[in-house]
Amino acid sequence: MNYIKGKIKKIIYQNNDNGYIVALFRIKETDDTKLLEKVNKTITITGTFNEANIDILLNLKGSYQVNEKFGPQFVVSSYEVEKPTTKEAIIEFLASSFINACGEKTAKDIVDVYGEATLEKIKEGPQVLTVIGISEKRSDKIYNSLINYNKSSEAIIKLQNIGFTIEECSRIYPRFKDRIDEVLADSFYDLKDLILFNRLDSLYITNFGEDTLVRIKACILEAMHILSISSGDTFYYKEEITSSLTNNFNIYLDEEKFGYYLELLKGEEKVVIEDRRYYLKDYYEKEISIAQDLKKIDSHKPKEYQNLENDLEALEKSLNLEYNTDQKKAILTALKNNITIISGGPGTGKTTIINAIVKLFIHEEKLAPLDILETIALLAPTGRASKKMATSTNLPASTIHRYLKWYKDSNDFFYNEDNKTKHQLIIVDEVSMIDIDLFYALLKGIDTHVKLILVGDTFQLPSVGPGLVLNDLIDSDFFNYVPLNQIYRQSNNSYIPYLAKEIKNVDLSEEFLTKKDDYSFITISSDKIKQSLEEVIKYSKQKNIDEKKMQVLAPMYKGENGIDNLNLALQKIYNPFSPTKKEIIYQDVIFRENDKVLQTVNNLDHNVFNGDIGYIVSINGNNITIDFEGNKVVYEKKNLKELKHAYAITIHKSQGSEFDHVIMPICRGYYKMLYNKLLYTGVSRAKKTLTIIGEAKYFALGVQNNASMYRKTNLKSRLIDVYNA
Repeated sequence: MNYIKGKIKKIIYQNNDNGYIVALFRIKETDDTKLLEKVNKTITITGTFNEANIDILLNLKGSYQVNEKFGPQFVVSSYEVEKPTTKEAIIEFLASSFINACGEKTAKDIVDVYGEATLEKIKEGPQVLTVIGISEKRSDKIYNSLINYNKSSEAIIKLQNIGFTIEECSRIYPRFKDRIDEVLADSFYDLKDLILFNRLDSLYITNFGEDTLVRIKACILEAMHILSISSGDTFYYKEEITSSLTNNFNIYLDEEKFGYYLELLKGEEKVVIEDRRYYLKDYYEKEISIAQDLKKIDSHKPKEYQNLENDLEALEKSLNLEYNTDQKKAILTALKNNITIISGGPGTGKTTIINAIVKLFIHEEKLAPLDILETIALLAPTGRASKKMATSTNLPASTIHRYLKWYKDSNDFFYNEDNKTKHQLIIVDEVSMIDIDLFYALLKGIDTHVKLILVGDTFQLPSVGPGLVLNDLIDSDFFNYVPLNQIYRQSNNSYIPYLAKEIKNVDLSEEFLTKKDDYSFITISSDKIKQSLEEVIKYSKQKNIDEKKMQVLAPMYKGENGIDNLNLALQKIYNPFSPTKKEIIYQDVIFRENDKVLQTVNNLDHNVFNGDIGYIVSINGNNITIDFEGNKVVYEKKNLKELKHAYAITIHKSQGSEFDHVIMPICRGYYKMLYNKLLYTGVSRAKKTLTIIGEAKYFALGVQNNASMYRKTNLKSRLIDVYNA
């Protein structure tokens, strides 16, 4: 690694989110023999800077490289601000934009008095400036800006000395600023919100050691968090925590030491211990809060509508349809009570019911068009699920995060217990996907005078995050619950909803190998799956089946028949290389114009959400424009980490979505991932046709596998305690 000293003369490109810049830099000194001829000349530099300090002397460490596209550049890995030492340099620094209220004349006046010791003298206090005739107001500004500048530089250097990269420093410093010393000394692991825990832990071990009290407590908390993420539990037993601690951090605690550390964490109010159950305090309090908030909503006297049954009959006539007994019960129950839960599998009419509830509520409340949006909120945990609601009701629908106005950086919401929304009817779809954190936030953000209708499918995959909210609410038996059992056939020879029901009941009939109007199972060995899939896709293209209405679903990314491999094969069919299509390579993945892509994280700034599918419409340099169903978003190359190809996606990512045509490969390589809820969720994504390709044996074994049926949660018990109090 070499160094160059000099000044930034011009910033060509700057990313305000992460501090990355491309700039012209004039070299004054270097130890790089390749750059000696560049002394007193400008070169291009790239790197991440906490502040882009133009015309301030910098010492940059890094390497001089030749970029294939942009030519030679010095890639900065770390930097330090060189303190000005000569009188001329000090005058230049004081007159720069970093020091407030000090022009060149004032700077010269100060240096004439204090000479090369000027900067150290000013640090003694603003009074050293007032005594030489500078006003008190200007003296304060000069002093404060110098102190703040020094703090910033010193903090960055301290963080770099610990081992943090400049990019990591640029995340840490704005959040903690004046607390850097305190955090590094006493609360090192508080940085886990900004830096991955394992990276943080590695730096801590290098600088402070493995067996400190600080590290062991932090690793216990993280071991509990890992259990929640991996299993969905909101509490744990001692053996689970110690095992997680050993497996993840190589820390072994005997019973006495474990008890000692847990009591410390309990005293610090980070852990709750109750009946041999260990909770992270956050989950413990959220389960109690959810129960209390639901009871508040439930305790208000529901508004009564006099002619509800007659109006429902009139609605049937106007829509020229007839609701079945379960559907009528669901609609009427929802409008007569404050909290209603409706659950049903594919083909049972959940969408029809949501539409009826909305129309009937508008009629009963005599809402004018302008009043509807202020009175009714339609919500779902994913963007695709909310779009489905909007399509069925012809009303706007939103993700819960967007409705509550989520702040990504702080993970807070604009609407909360101190600032609630005012909608009178809130319908939430796909509730099985909602974890305890999101449900807690939703209840905190809505008014207690509300009709809250929760719609979902209890047999779908549970939420990715901890909790089993929908099932726990139903099992508590405190809320009006309407299960939907009757399936509506698409044709006399349709099978998709019946296959879903057979999987749910763990009672697979021989029909699953019989071709139907909407279903077929292509039996083939694992090594032929990719070839067979390609043939099915090519056949669908010949039949002019719209690619946007077809989706391949699989359980895992890796392996011969994993999603990564399938996407490579499907990209060649759907969007092959063409000299007329621009491409960009990110981490060995080729993204090409017209590619189908999947958003993998929520991005409220762009109004795109985890699970949204879009198409690359153009690539211009490092800018990629993607069309998410009319919402065109421009990504920079570095943000491609948020995207994957979407010709094939995971069943988990498909939850909350529906596709006209679904293809599901099933093979021995998936065996550990195949269980009935996963298969049920995949099958129930298909609206018109479902094609399964692979080995019937492993499909049948997956149906028999009840993995993921149980999570350790305590919401049901909290509801019992609160309602019986």
